Amino acid sequence: MAGRRRKNGGASAGEGAAEAVLPADLELQDLYGAFAAHGLDDEDLDDAAVLVPPVKLPAEQELAEQAKAVPMFGYALALARWAAPHRTVDEFGDLVEEDRGPAARLLGLAPAEGEVPEEAEVEALRAWSLACDLDLVELGTTKDGEHVAVPGPDLEPAEQGDPDTVLELWLTAAGIVRELAVEADSLPEEEAGEEEEEGGEPTPEEGGEEDEDGLNEVEEARDAAAELLDEALQVLYETTAFADPGNETVPLGVLAALLVVPEGEEPSEELLGDITDVMVALDPMLGDLAELGLLDYRPIDPELFDEEEGEEPVVGEAPLDEEESARFGLVRLTPLGQYGIRQWLLEDGYDAPLVGDLAQGDAAELLRGVCESANVLPEEELRVWVAGREPVPAARELLAAARGDDAYGPLRRMLCVSALNLLGAEAEPAVREVLDDPELGGSARAWLSALGATDVPVPDRTMALWTVVDTFAAQLLDSGGDAALLRELVTDLPVKGDPAAWFGELWRVDHPYTADVLEAIGELHTDRAVAKEARKAAFKARSKG
Repeated sequence: MAGRRRKNGGASAGEGAAEAVLPADLELQDLYGAFAAHGLDDEDLDDAAVLVPPVKLPAEQELAEQAKAVPMFGYALALARWAAPHRTVDEFGDLVEEDRGPAARLLGLAPAEGEVPEEAEVEALRAWSLACDLDLVELGTTKDGEHVAVPGPDLEPAEQGDPDTVLELWLTAAGIVRELAVEADSLPEEEAGEEEEEGGEPTPEEGGEEDEDGLNEVEEARDAAAELLDEALQVLYETTAFADPGNETVPLGVLAALLVVPEGEEPSEELLGDITDVMVALDPMLGDLAELGLLDYRPIDPELFDEEEGEEPVVGEAPLDEEESARFGLVRLTPLGQYGIRQWLLEDGYDAPLVGDLAQGDAAELLRGVCESANVLPEEELRVWVAGREPVPAARELLAAARGDDAYGPLRRMLCVSALNLLGAEAEPAVREVLDDPELGGSARAWLSALGATDVPVPDRTMALWTVVDTFAAQLLDSGGDAALLRELVTDLPVKGDPAAWFGELWRVDHPYTADVLEAIGELHTDRAVAKEARKAAFKARSKG
């Protein structure tokens, strides 16, 4: 998959588009709020576009069962078994005329008796073609020159549900459908009509520049459609990763707006037209992918097109209720779709992690991995790691791993507290063991107090000031720092009426991030006198080194 160009990534950018395209109760920040939560700003968007968020996937056995339940894939398996021990085919490998009706009946596409509808035979031929493409049936010629098909070696393990075989076959099928979806959508209407009438691709006349130009246009259209589909699938992948369970469905208008509307802008009349064009272009391609189980898709209601006037529906001209908005298309990436897109991303060299990848080792590996990974959902990794562990031993391991004065130390301690919150009150004995630890004591006392403990001793001045610096440093390190949260922390600092005295103590704190914290306070504090003292203290801290 090509790297996509996401033009609309955060909550602020989404509000205008949401008003224009969606029901009032469904806004883009509900889908993409995680970007804002991770502190992305305009300068980060280019970097963010190449980061792939971790996703949760079912076990491969469950995915394989879902793949076998996809009708088109199941049809291919059934026809491959039906081919045993061998079945006569034509010179192109297609079913012969007399076998097409029985194949449709076998698949339940036609009644057991009576005439077989033409569309049922067409569907059976499509399934047979897929079986051939997947080598579920193999084609050959007998000594007598008869063209025959026999079941391929992958059929039996696929029927038995071997996850590796099933998923490899399904992924191949998904790639085929993805390519065919683009081919069908990218051909201009006139060219597509010619191809359909002639039963093949149009062939340019020798030396005809016009025909060559036409083929170039087709190729450009195909490339543009492929790029659009890849970008749309990656947006859906991200949306599903960030969405709460049950909220993975995305209105097609949202998807188009995310691809069209520039960051921080509201859609103009021209952009609303572009959104509509993208929706119309994606509609048939997403429908094709839904046939193989990558998506659950409700297509655009054809009645929205005014056939009398020959006009396309325009999105965003008036607020829509939920049902009316659904007529413009709804799409949800299935677990199989997540699996397939992740495999394509991995093949293209992207780092596409799974939730829990960082939670397979000990606490030190967990905290180090979360700190060093750019595309990670920290809370999810911590949740996977603590699941099923005994609270006290787990808390001791986390606290030990949180120590250290290296560059990631403050962030490790912040993550440790988050993990302790997940372990809950049962972790209290381990936390009390570090009350006098110079690095952990301050946050341990704060954690116990938040738990409701009333016997927590007040930290001495050195520990209290060190913890202030460490806590603030952790926020600075957390994806660049959330400006609103940092301002809140700055406002709550116990500077009181004598900032010179307080900062006179703070700049002497022996912490690797003291100067950085003081500089941040100097930039963010709304009281000019306090900000000035913080900057002076930062200079002293730098000079101390």
